[in-house]
Amino acid sequence: MSRDNYIFTSESVSEGHPDKVCDRISDAVLDAFLGADPYSRVACETFATTDRVVIGGEVRGPGDIIRSVEQIARDCVKDIGYEQEGFHWANMKVDSYLHAQSADIAQGVDASGNKDEGAGDQGIMFGYATDETPELMPAPILYSHAILKKLAEVRKNGTEPKLGPDAKSQLTVKYEGGKPVGVTSIVLSTQHLDPSLTSEDVKALVSPYIYDILPDGWVLPDSEWHVNPTGKFVIGGPDGDAGLTGRKIIVDTYGGAAPHGGGAFSGKDPTKVDRSAAYAARYLAKNVVASGMAKRCTLQLSYAIGVAKPLSIYVDTHGTCDGVTDAEIEQAVGKVMDLTPRGIREHLQMNRPIYQRTAAYGHFGRTPEEDGGFSWEKTDLAEALKKAV
Repeated sequence: MSRDNYIFTSESVSEGHPDKVCDRISDAVLDAFLGADPYSRVACETFATTDRVVIGGEVRGPGDIIRSVEQIARDCVKDIGYEQEGFHWANMKVDSYLHAQSADIAQGVDASGNKDEGAGDQGIMFGYATDETPELMPAPILYSHAILKKLAEVRKNGTEPKLGPDAKSQLTVKYEGGKPVGVTSIVLSTQHLDPSLTSEDVKALVSPYIYDILPDGWVLPDSEWHVNPTGKFVIGGPDGDAGLTGRKIIVDTYGGAAPHGGGAFSGKDPTKVDRSAAYAARYLAKNVVASGMAKRCTLQLSYAIGVAKPLSIYVDTHGTCDGVTDAEIEQAVGKVMDLTPRGIREHLQMNRPIYQRTAAYGHFGRTPEEDGGFSWEKTDLAEALKKAV
């Protein structure tokens, strides 16, 4: 039996966090390839440190994209807002070591003869949904993202010019009766461009935005605040700490509220099930909850490299099912959606340049967009799932 009264913590990091800078560049490279050829294959990794960005990995697609990688990286860093000594979009050195995809991997993934397109790797992927927020996401990670996204917005539009790009947030949320009701602690560390600012100055600057983001009444009289608890935070981004693609997988997903299969998302084209099947698992779990069949849903998929069909489908609704069993939902999932790599890509229309926008503030809990971005957040499969059980 799950607990009804407890506290739970999740963290987020901003688009200027060193690891997120790398995720952004990797996904921008992916989008460039998919924009030129929707069937490009990309596995792009980025490393960033003081005055330097290094890009490597395997690709298959138009060769002129490789020649534009340096400019792609500079454009990303410029948009994030780094123009500081030690990391500046115009002055940093960019090295690219992208090369052709391994023929051994390609032969397992490509469709040929009677063989359908296979998974780009083995692995397990999890999706999760909960009815505790309208977005069907866990509240701690959802609002941790929202705070940083708002601070980035006011930084970029000039409302708060003293803020820098690098930031982290963390919320500890109090649950009563299984529902979030408030925050017991708020942690925020944000880079600031004015070195004279104290922790109290920064708190005064950011707290109105935090109050605006959190639901009414969530900041309690005894809520603890820790804003820039180490003091001055002027040196930020890759100049302060090296960054690497794929190091924020819990930030990217459910903030620790659900299992994670271990595979990162950014820089990977949708033949890689680390990404596409994790998106499909979220899509299916969200539709299970949206259908009213359960209040919570964890869904696991597993694959073998070169094999099209998933090896297993597992559903756990944590005892919240209403008139249906987990086993029946498992059977329904396989009926309503083709979960081969090709089936996922086609159903969610994933061969598009829609990934750069996922690199910060979460891959899930976002609003579906007209051009196909965040298609895995739709709830258009809810009725079909109910009919299939």
